[in-house]
Amino acid sequence: MNGSYDAVVVGAGPYGLSAAAHLLGKGLKVGVFGTPLEMWRRHMPKGMLLRSHWWATNLSDPRGAFGLKEFFAETGRRPGYPVPLATFVEYGLWFQQHAVPGVDATHVAAVRRTDGGFELALQDRRTVECAAVVVATGPFYYARRPEQFAGLPPALVSHSCEHADFTRFKGKTVIVVGAGQSAIEYTALLHEAGASVHVVCRRPIKWLDPDTSDERSLLQRLRAPNAQIAAGWENWVWDHLPYLFSRFSQEWRDNYNAIYHSGASDWLRERVIGRATLHEGRTIERLQASGERLQAKLSDGTALGADHVLLATGFQVDVARLPMLHPSLTAEIRADAGVPDLSRWFESSVPGLYFLGITSVRNFGPLYRFVAGCGAAARRVAGAVARGRDRARRAA
Repeated sequence: MNGSYDAVVVGAGPYGLSAAAHLLGKGLKVGVFGTPLEMWRRHMPKGMLLRSHWWATNLSDPRGAFGLKEFFAETGRRPGYPVPLATFVEYGLWFQQHAVPGVDATHVAAVRRTDGGFELALQDRRTVECAAVVVATGPFYYARRPEQFAGLPPALVSHSCEHADFTRFKGKTVIVVGAGQSAIEYTALLHEAGASVHVVCRRPIKWLDPDTSDERSLLQRLRAPNAQIAAGWENWVWDHLPYLFSRFSQEWRDNYNAIYHSGASDWLRERVIGRATLHEGRTIERLQASGERLQAKLSDGTALGADHVLLATGFQVDVARLPMLHPSLTAEIRADAGVPDLSRWFESSVPGLYFLGITSVRNFGPLYRFVAGCGAAARRVAGAVARGRDRARRAA
């Protein structure tokens, strides 16, 4: 045994680092395992820009001392919109160094439940024990690959989260499947890398209004106040009452999440329209590999030849796909279609096992799709874990 902790955070992205900062702020002994900002550094493409405004993209620490405003001041930069991916990654690493300096980049191989809590096996063969586990692994393991694309070679069909550089597609024809922010931004980046791009999406692209957060009049802000997700009273409510969503019935929450569609930022229009071929309201009816190329037939009868299909089809939560959870532990987690039931403290049906980020969206709402939800989630989890520790001490 190589260590014992009050809590272990699995994952060192925005949610993992924020949770760790708040857990440390409670005076807990905390272990954090994972490569800092790994998803952002290795699974998002160079040149990407963040849709969220800079003031809606802060990681969270108890004193609020390490936000983007402080990062910009320390590094002599001026806030702007949109924020480049490279800037956010640099900020995230700066936050980690200041707020959570003890991150161990070793990945967790297995999490098992024990009589007194949990035992974690690390990939370097160390083991650690803890009373609580916070799973904040991000969306990577949940990449949604529709069934019709199963069985096709990875060299010809891949998910958008598998790419950090599109230069290898120069001179190639690429079909992008999807209509959300990632699909449309990746279309722009592929075109700018020298690819010929077709976008195939079952619904029309939802273009967001130009961002005018800093220029809106008082009347405009009264009609639709600024909020971290987007302007509007509903989003303002999720900002200021971040746990309210969880109080509604599961049927209501599922219906709300079902109608929440990601839009594409207005600043992508001129980089996509007239530069890529858009097949809106269409689906791929048939896709076949022919040597090193693909032949696609769309639902309107259009035939397309392509070198690659990029699935910007989002993510679908299924905790059974988290490889670090031992099957015996996964079997104990009460879930519906792979989505764990979470308490209002982000705790699963297994006492002491918490889930943050995209895994919590079904229970807590769209705020937690974004970095904006880090602070609310981190505060809740840190408070719950600290109370658990105090109860254990009193009992002892």
